[in-house]
Amino acid sequence: MSAPRRARGLLLTGLLVALLVAGVGSWYASSSPDGLERTAQRTGFAATARDSATADSPLADYSVAGLGSDRISGGLAGVIGVTVTLVLAGGLTMLVRRRDRDRDRDPAGSGD
Repeated sequence: MSAPRRARGLLLTGLLVALLVAGVGSWYASSSPDGLERTAQRTGFAATARDSATADSPLADYSVAGLGSDRISGGLAGVIGVTVTLVLAGGLTMLVRRRDRDRDRDPAGSGD
């Protein structure tokens, strides 16, 4: 197997694992408060908490708004998050590679 084909297989495997962990693994995430929330409850300042500016966004609280099932909602939010992250990272990588390739073609930067 050639190196590019092997790399493509590795990337595809990594993508599938990330989507599985985000989509299925999130079903088993704890619903208990995180450390900051628990500390706020213990010390008595939890009542002063305010909602974030993004509290009414479609993916607030790690769930997709409007779905009846918490498991499906959380899993879908995880899959969306992984997909958006990979698209942004991939797009940035492609831009950087193109810029480096253009610089290699014209190292003097003359633009000709």
